[in-house]
Amino acid sequence: MNKKNQIHFEVSERKVLLRIFDVVFVLLALYFTGDVLDLEYLKASTRDFHYVMVLVLYLNSIGTVFEMYSLQVASNQFQVLKSTILTTSVTVLFYLLTPIFSAELPSNRIQIVLFYFTILFALILWRTFYVKFLASNRFVQNVVLVCDREQVEELVTELENSDPHYRIIAYVNSDSVNDNLHEYHFVKNLHLDDLVQFVKEKNLFEIVIASQKTEDITVELYQKLLHLLESGTTIREYTQVYENKTQRIPVHYMTRDFYKFFPFNRTNSNQLYLLNLKIMETLISIVGLFFGILLIPFILLGNAIGNRGKLFYTQERVGKNGKTFQILKFRTMVNNAEREGAVFSTPNDSRVTPFGKFMRKTRIDEIPQFINILKGEMAVIGPRPERPFFVKEIAEIMPFYETRHVIKPGLTGWAQVNYSYGESMDDSLIKLQYDLYYIKHRSVFLDLNITIKTISTVLFYRGQ
Repeated sequence: MNKKNQIHFEVSERKVLLRIFDVVFVLLALYFTGDVLDLEYLKASTRDFHYVMVLVLYLNSIGTVFEMYSLQVASNQFQVLKSTILTTSVTVLFYLLTPIFSAELPSNRIQIVLFYFTILFALILWRTFYVKFLASNRFVQNVVLVCDREQVEELVTELENSDPHYRIIAYVNSDSVNDNLHEYHFVKNLHLDDLVQFVKEKNLFEIVIASQKTEDITVELYQKLLHLLESGTTIREYTQVYENKTQRIPVHYMTRDFYKFFPFNRTNSNQLYLLNLKIMETLISIVGLFFGILLIPFILLGNAIGNRGKLFYTQERVGKNGKTFQILKFRTMVNNAEREGAVFSTPNDSRVTPFGKFMRKTRIDEIPQFINILKGEMAVIGPRPERPFFVKEIAEIMPFYETRHVIKPGLTGWAQVNYSYGESMDDSLIKLQYDLYYIKHRSVFLDLNITIKTISTVLFYRGQ
């Protein structure tokens, strides 16, 4: 099967490509601009290895904070322009403010201006090229699904929303009882006899097997899939694709065989990792509380005017191994906010005061929870602790929900930085998928990723 004319990038490969070429274009632009205009500051920044490393580190780290490497942002001309300007501005500022690690500041200030605009235009030109050509349809990953007809809408929506370059163009109905052709929007319903020819004509990226019933994979279907596999076609199981694309665990798709798909990460019992984590959490908590003390006068004034209630409030939450504890927060709601009983908080909750909304958006209301962390009741990163009333209610409807309690709850987490505020059972399901993904893939690198995304959430005023 000839696939030479097709070019595909996996998600991780496209992100690596973006990072590498950001650096390459910036360094080349600085080098040639400095050489042509004889600007010593620009030349020094590209010829000294240590200066280059500092600039590359700043560019990639700050670019991550401002979502330069989000595929959804990278494929949108307007969003990536905003991110590029913010990334360039902060990168140059950090580079200028660390003269020990970066090139010595020039006496001629025009070089600083040219340094900034050289980086900015280099990134804008490269990212515009990426949007216009590399994010075009030529690089779309066309896929065929093998699934029950009733699953098509849900599966297509989930996968395509997670990756703008991943397109389900056809599906084969694995339900042998109901094999009538039925197309879903632009997704063609293929007859089994046409599968092999369709794959050859379309040069497909892969076939995804999403049928939950093994008995639906008939001998005829199995033989055709085997033939395609031998011909070089990639065939993957849906849960693998879903987890890779969405960075969530598809608990809604799994049944009692859940633990086949969800082995607990060895990091969860790695004593060295946990010790280092404890040390870092202690240091972060001390710094966080010190920062909170500095803000106390401002918070006291805002609370007195805007909230008109006690500064702090406590609430029972479920922690590790299902043990309850009292979480500590700054007040953001009116007094007696739950006089009619416990309910989910919503994004535009009328019970939240204007000052409380500001506190939530900036995450300032969470600062007292550093005390919970020092007491060992919480971690900096982990699933957000939920109230016992909601845990019991959700666990009755949602399998595996209490699996979240195998580790300490966190001040921030994978669900918090990837999903909006949970105001319904459906939202709780999606956040559970993210939480279980974190438990399964927990590592230093994932923790660092969450930390950076949390900073991005605060800077973009996306708190809840």
